[in-house]
Amino acid sequence: MNKRDFIKSAAVMAGVSAITPFATVSGKNKTPSAAAQQKSKVSLKKALVFGMIQDKGSLTDKFKIARDAGFDGVELNSPTDLSLTDLLQAKRNAGIELPSVINKDHWSKPLSDPDQQIRQQCIESVIKSMHEVKELGGDTVLVVPGVVNEKVSYEQAYITSQSAIRELIPHAEKTGVQIALENVWNNFILSPVEAKRFIDELNHPLVGWYFDIGNVLRYGWPEHWIHTLKSRIMRLHIKEFSRENMNSKGLREGFKVELLEGDNNWPVVMKAVRDTGHKGGWLTAEVPGGDLTHLKKISALMDKIISFL
Repeated sequence: MNKRDFIKSAAVMAGVSAITPFATVSGKNKTPSAAAQQKSKVSLKKALVFGMIQDKGSLTDKFKIARDAGFDGVELNSPTDLSLTDLLQAKRNAGIELPSVINKDHWSKPLSDPDQQIRQQCIESVIKSMHEVKELGGDTVLVVPGVVNEKVSYEQAYITSQSAIRELIPHAEKTGVQIALENVWNNFILSPVEAKRFIDELNHPLVGWYFDIGNVLRYGWPEHWIHTLKSRIMRLHIKEFSRENMNSKGLREGFKVELLEGDNNWPVVMKAVRDTGHKGGWLTAEVPGGDLTHLKKISALMDKIISFL
C-alpha cells in the first residue's frame, strides 16, 4: 500500500469509527437510547356515525346525547341536507367534534362507473363533501373507491376509479382535506396487498385508507391489513362480525353481534394498530344505534377495546 492509499484507507476507517464509535464484541453501543426505545403513544378518540343517535330532539340534543354517552365526535353523511350553520351551532352547544364525513353518493354514482357523466356527478359530490367537512372543522372524507358488478369488470373499475381519484387530488390540496378510501363489500380491492398498491400508485399524502375493521372479516383478518397498510390508514371504523352467523344464518347476519362477541381478536387488532404507530386519532363506531343507554354501552365496549392498545 503506497502513502496515498494508506491515507485514504485511514480516512475511511476514521469515518466508520465516527459513525459507530466504540463498537465492540460486547455490543454495548447496540442498545438504543431510552428515547429511541420509547414508542410514540397511539391515541384514539371515540366517534359514532350520526344515524346511530336515535332521538327525535334537535341537533343540539342529539349531539349532547353522543357527548353524554362518552363520544368525542360525530361522523355525518355528506353532502348533507342539514344547515351547516345549524350543525356548527349544535357542535358548539354540545362541545363535540365533527372530524369526518361519509360521502353519500359513492354507491349510487360510483367513481368506477363506465359513464363519465355519472363519475363526474360523484366527483362533484365528493368535492362538496370536502368543503363541508372543512367548514365543520374536520379533515377527512370517506369514499368508496369503486364498485365491481356484472357490468363493470375488476380491471375497468381499477383504472377508472384511480383516474377519478386523481381528478379529486387538486381539490384535496386546495381544501387540505383527506380522501380516505374504505374497504366495503363492493367486490373490489379484496386484499391488503392490493389496497397498499392502489394507494401507492396514487402516490399522494392526502389519499389513504379508511380501514373498516369489521368489514374485512368476511374474507380476511384485520390485523393483516393493518400491518400491510401501516401509515396509509387515515381513519378506523369499528364494528363486529361473526363468521358463524354468516355461515349458518346468512351473509349479513354476521354483523348481528355485539362488540367483543364476534371474531375480531381485539387484543391482536389493537396491537397491530399500536405497532404501526397509527396517527389517525379516531375510532368511529358504525353499528346499530339506539338511545342514550344503548350508546353508553357501545362507548364502554369501545373503551375496553381501546384499552388493548
